[in-house]
Amino acid sequence: MILFTAVLYSLLLFAPIHGFPLGRGRGILGNPPVFHPGLLCNLPIPVVQQLLCPRQSTPSLNVLTPLGIARGAADGSNAARFAVKYASASRWQPSSLVTTWQLPNGNTDPTKLPLSCPQTGVDGSTMSEDCLSMILYVPNSVHIGSNVPTLVWIHGGTFIFGSATGPGLDGANLAVATNSIVAVIQYRLGALGFLSPSGNTNLAVKDVVNSLKFLKTVLPAFGGDTSRVTVAGQSAGASMIRALLAAPSASSYFRSAIIQSDTMDYGILSTSSQQTLQNFYNTLLTCSSADTACLNGLSIDTILNSQNDFSNNAVNYDASAGVVEPIRPSRDALITSPLDSTAPFPQVSKPLLVTSVRNEAGFTIYGGFPDGLDSATYIGAVTGAFGNQSATLLLAQPSYAIPTQVEGGTQDLRPQLQQMGNDQVWRCPSWTFTRNWVNNGGTVFAGEFMVGATYPGNEQVPFCTQAGSVCHQDDIEIVFGTVPSPTAAQAALTTEVQARYSAFLRTGNPNVSGRPNWPAASGNNVNAIQLGASGMASIGACDPSFWGAAVPYDYQTFAN
Repeated sequence: MILFTAVLYSLLLFAPIHGFPLGRGRGILGNPPVFHPGLLCNLPIPVVQQLLCPRQSTPSLNVLTPLGIARGAADGSNAARFAVKYASASRWQPSSLVTTWQLPNGNTDPTKLPLSCPQTGVDGSTMSEDCLSMILYVPNSVHIGSNVPTLVWIHGGTFIFGSATGPGLDGANLAVATNSIVAVIQYRLGALGFLSPSGNTNLAVKDVVNSLKFLKTVLPAFGGDTSRVTVAGQSAGASMIRALLAAPSASSYFRSAIIQSDTMDYGILSTSSQQTLQNFYNTLLTCSSADTACLNGLSIDTILNSQNDFSNNAVNYDASAGVVEPIRPSRDALITSPLDSTAPFPQVSKPLLVTSVRNEAGFTIYGGFPDGLDSATYIGAVTGAFGNQSATLLLAQPSYAIPTQVEGGTQDLRPQLQQMGNDQVWRCPSWTFTRNWVNNGGTVFAGEFMVGATYPGNEQVPFCTQAGSVCHQDDIEIVFGTVPSPTAAQAALTTEVQARYSAFLRTGNPNVSGRPNWPAASGNNVNAIQLGASGMASIGACDPSFWGAAVPYDYQTFAN
């Protein structure tokens, strides 16, 4: 050890001659080759850092990675934040990993956050096609050699909105509470991510795979264990995770997954449906699919306008597109299974957390019928959406039936329609997926959020601000610990969820001492616990003999 240390000191002293940057303080950048024992900790030799470096109470904001120096910024008093570009991509072409550490969007200031990917409804100055970036949140307690797990968060937004800087997605509190690294990533959205005129499919999914490859390279420099990576996401972010689970080539880059409020009813598009929809999109452009120069010359506004036209009319070209999320992942060489009930389910092994919230459809139903819903309109809406045969079964189901004493009356039937939408799109297909996953070798812990925090935008619908309502997205700030002025119930659930997520990141099991047991699902019983309340979630109409059998999911109805 004495000889080994002497050699290292010699290397350090002569490093300036060979171009190794030295500095003062704890970073390795700055002024002059002045010797400081702490500089040993910045040598890119893991054994040196593990054997000779003192444990640090605060992180360096300059971290040596295999791709170069990562420059970060303090995020609160207990974590550091590192924004970084993980990949580059030409328009409508597959992305490629960066080979050097770069701040996003050509920034020189590490406190700057990445611009979002192009999307409608935002200021053009806040978005860029150069958007394949992520933000790493690293607790002060974590350093090289800590070998902590990593949670990779994939934002939602129906595949056309969202970013790593969305409301509530600051990962510092979550990172500190779970003593893990949190990476919040961005991927190409809308037509730029899923509708390449030349037929390059699932570009956005491939972006996410590249983000995981990037993390595998750099995580050890921050103290992360590359064998304990969990992908997590909500809504379209959860659907993206389902696409990753259906992509065998992506499997080695993560160990487990957390799926929150996945719209599983819609399904992964078939190859033929994707081609039909791609052909339609191409007709909306003024360029031929082979004219790269013309395509590259299109303005972002032109592309987003054609994307809007596509979204408004896609269902007329292929019914499986639907009206809510026609742009989404599709079957191809990367995604080899639909992971649903329309094809043989593959053998699986990864542990999953699968959750929904109490009132997933609350924003849509109460926002769409702000003045109430009478029985005639209710019957018409169900019949129009499902057809006569399925509507008859649905209206006879206790969860959705019209109370006999008010038939023909004006009682507000929004609760029944909200529950139907909740069950159809989120809750029941997620539990069908859970049973399939367990029956084919995997482990699932299912849950339902009974307490939430009104997510920005949801306040536009008064129902979502009422006591007891938990609308779609209202789980996000609970998980991240970013609820402004939380109530006692919100604070308690945040503490519980973060403790359970911490355990899951490490062991694949969310059970922790001092908390009620969270049983794993079986092939017959999903055992979904109520998060924020005691007891188990009611199966209700999610019985396997009803949804997915008597009344098919959309992915079954439009399977081809």
